[in-house]
Amino acid sequence: MSNPSTPLTLEPSIEIETGPNPTLSVIWMHGLGADGNDFPPIIPELKLPAAAAVRFIFPHAPRIPVTCNNGYVMRAWFDILSMAGGKRDVNPDTVVASVELIHGLIKQENARGIPSNRIVLAGFSQGGAMTYTVGLTYPETLGGMMVLSGYIPTPTWVEQHYSEANRHTPIFAAHGEHDDVLPIALGETARDLAQKLNDRVEWHSWPMPHTLCLEEVLAMGEWLTARLNDAA
Repeated sequence: MSNPSTPLTLEPSIEIETGPNPTLSVIWMHGLGADGNDFPPIIPELKLPAAAAVRFIFPHAPRIPVTCNNGYVMRAWFDILSMAGGKRDVNPDTVVASVELIHGLIKQENARGIPSNRIVLAGFSQGGAMTYTVGLTYPETLGGMMVLSGYIPTPTWVEQHYSEANRHTPIFAAHGEHDDVLPIALGETARDLAQKLNDRVEWHSWPMPHTLCLEEVLAMGEWLTARLNDAA
């Protein structure tokens, strides 16, 4: 797979630190057509320990034409060619290009003193797709992956580039049972592949559409708190 001829770049991310001298970084990727402003309001709802020092990074995906939306230019981590039959046919080159962008965010945190095993990747929908794709193939052990209503857009590529470094990395994966945008079957297929490549997949489903619910947010908070303890 070759990268697109025009390299993709990222605008400056939104960053929120819950305390001085963060010991954990969370790189949280939004869904198709959204931007980095989507998830900062959730931070207080996670109910992390008062003393927790976490740096949340909310990047903005690049603006690219999205084929299934008549080529409309919008924020997207990769191009979706078709969503026929509830499936996702994607342009794999655009997935790989965004993998490199997220690698850059991880390395940026490394340069700021946060080792890879204290970096959690998180994402919703397309952002969750990138969380799986980057997390399962990254050559260094990460602190965790949090996949919210996500899927694996290029399963063959992920298996070919799988990294044993993340065999034991904790994964929180959740999906809505009534998701009419990204059917839960896609989430379950991704979960099954993740379980083949990783032995710490924690799977949840709730009776909700393509969104988050309070129970999910609280479970995410508990899971992230456990990652803080891992970092300690």
